[in-house]
Amino acid sequence: MTAHANSPALQLKEVSAAYGQAQILFDVSLDVPTGSVVALMGRYGACKSTTLKSIMGLLSSVKGAVTLRGEKIDGMASFEIARRGLGYVPEDRRIFTNLTVFENLDVGLQPPRPNTPHWTPEKLFEIFPNLAEMRNRPASAMSGGEQQMLTIARTLMGNPSVILLDEPSEGIAPVIVEQMARTIKALKAEGLTVLVSEQNLYFATEVSDRAYVIEKGRIRFSGTMTELAENEEIRKAYLTL
Repeated sequence: MTAHANSPALQLKEVSAAYGQAQILFDVSLDVPTGSVVALMGRYGACKSTTLKSIMGLLSSVKGAVTLRGEKIDGMASFEIARRGLGYVPEDRRIFTNLTVFENLDVGLQPPRPNTPHWTPEKLFEIFPNLAEMRNRPASAMSGGEQQMLTIARTLMGNPSVILLDEPSEGIAPVIVEQMARTIKALKAEGLTVLVSEQNLYFATEVSDRAYVIEKGRIRFSGTMTELAENEEIRKAYLTL
């Protein structure tokens, strides 16, 4: 499929969010062009995950506009947003541990969508060769990195046009991190649009076209990965530990 790089598949305009009386996102605006990988970067606690949850309709107190392929989705329930083609892979790997790899994939099955990559188990096994080797293994017998890959693969079985990845490199072995980077590049090559929340600058540089840096719920930088790599002031202020 052809990716139209100049049209945003996902767009946020002045999105604010609160937990109870405490405001935690402040007028967050960002664009994710169709067919691109965009990184939302920041330290732990910068509100990266909160931003993804706000997009996915998982917070009750959200203001501002969120559009998916030109359709307003703010205010919709999470299941309605998912049905419109937004996939979400949370950080905590919500898989069914009592099911096999193949059975987990089957749970995520949704019909194909127009102008969107169509995924089947066999096609996913090409992208995730580790999963192919353990298709009949219970998910409980997999490593954390393998479970993370299974979570992504199961989400892709829903044939999303855009996918949100929350900290995909967090807490997994370096060799799996490299595999994860190759996987995200392969998904982009298939025409999938990706917004990835990440604090690993090396990983984000490997997979992403553009980056936004968030700190305490506010966007502090937006630009290409090259511009971020060259901006030592921003990196020191908001990304280094």
